[in-house]
Amino acid sequence: MKRKKINIVTLGCAKNIVDSEHLAGQLGEQWEVVYDSDQTDAKVVIINTCGFIGDAKEESINTILRFAAAREAGDIDHLFVMGCLSERYRDELREEIPEVDEFFGVNNLEEILRTVGERYRDELRGERRLTTPRHYAYLKISEGCNWGCGYCAIPLIRGKHLSVPFEDILAEAETLAARGVKELMVIAQDTTYYGMDLYGHRRLGELLRALCRIEGIEWIRLHYAYPAHFPQDVIEAMRDEPKICKYLDIPLQHISDRMLRSMRRGLDKAETETLIATLRREIPDIALRTTLLVGYPGETEADFQELLDFVAATRFDRLGVFPYSEEEGTYSATELTDDVPAEVKEARAEAVMSLQRDISRDSNQRLVESLQRVIVDRREGDFWVGRTQYDSPEVDQEVFFPATMELTPGDFVTVRIAAADDYDLQGEVVTAEA
Repeated sequence: MKRKKINIVTLGCAKNIVDSEHLAGQLGEQWEVVYDSDQTDAKVVIINTCGFIGDAKEESINTILRFAAAREAGDIDHLFVMGCLSERYRDELREEIPEVDEFFGVNNLEEILRTVGERYRDELRGERRLTTPRHYAYLKISEGCNWGCGYCAIPLIRGKHLSVPFEDILAEAETLAARGVKELMVIAQDTTYYGMDLYGHRRLGELLRALCRIEGIEWIRLHYAYPAHFPQDVIEAMRDEPKICKYLDIPLQHISDRMLRSMRRGLDKAETETLIATLRREIPDIALRTTLLVGYPGETEADFQELLDFVAATRFDRLGVFPYSEEEGTYSATELTDDVPAEVKEARAEAVMSLQRDISRDSNQRLVESLQRVIVDRREGDFWVGRTQYDSPEVDQEVFFPATMELTPGDFVTVRIAAADDYDLQGEVVTAEA
């Protein structure tokens, strides 16, 4: 029996990747799933959209329009749209792009399945068809967010924080490990809040330790850890458990007390600096990744200079920066004036990244001649490409080393670092793990 083919196009963050993988996991063996493909004869296309910031919205709309044109030309038979953009602007999209058969939100898995002639099967809960290389996967532990930061539309789109039951997370992680996954990226809008809604207290530290007991899992990496009220037991787990990467993605957004209050972040400069000092004292080799937001309403030159000084003094290992874009329905859009000119926002973002490039180059140069444990991700020509425990896939730097031995993605090797530039390392294999 010839299998039906479906093309699932995923845009946006890793949480969307997990949603698409769960959808594919429910489709059953009679479906052949391809991901993010323009070169396919699949007659059914589902686009999982992002609606977080202006650039992401534009990419989502352009992708919908491209496939809508294919639908109108008869190249595909059915076009469905799901995800954050669809959740937030369903009525407007339905009116503007009638070529789309149906729009779904972020929590409409059962409806999507019914529309393509399938049903949700509880026995397949947790099943996924990975879009990532088979040796790593994202593990989503909760949905939504309770914080209500001034600039953020996520609570409007995805709702309040909703934790995945502890046992379900472990079962999914065990299934992934049995299929060859060696690295888990633990994700949520706020990982540190995990468990509050279901159990009345935070259980992230306990969860991380339980994941470490799963055979086959070698690395566990923590993303999107909200800085306010950071759990001490998470710091202790990261310090004590060798499988937990000494890596923390902790979006800080700003350091000026005035900006932090306006952003409704729930902590101040002193608390932020105390947390960073605690993390570095308890976990001396930790790599800190952060995200910053510049050009927020009311940000003065003095506020921005304070942020620059903070970046220079703190020397983050990894850093990303976004110019502020107004999101309708948020506190900043309804109560504040977007008064920082676009060119000033862009200039401030570039100034932060220019400073960070210098910091990254200096940090990388200190790694030359060191030995680093590296997970192999892929081969590019005559080189293997991998990452240290201090780097997450897609967003952080990589290690390149000559393909002088037979390896497989997911293998671990020890690499002597021979050279470094702003954001990448070069080296040679010393040993490969059996």
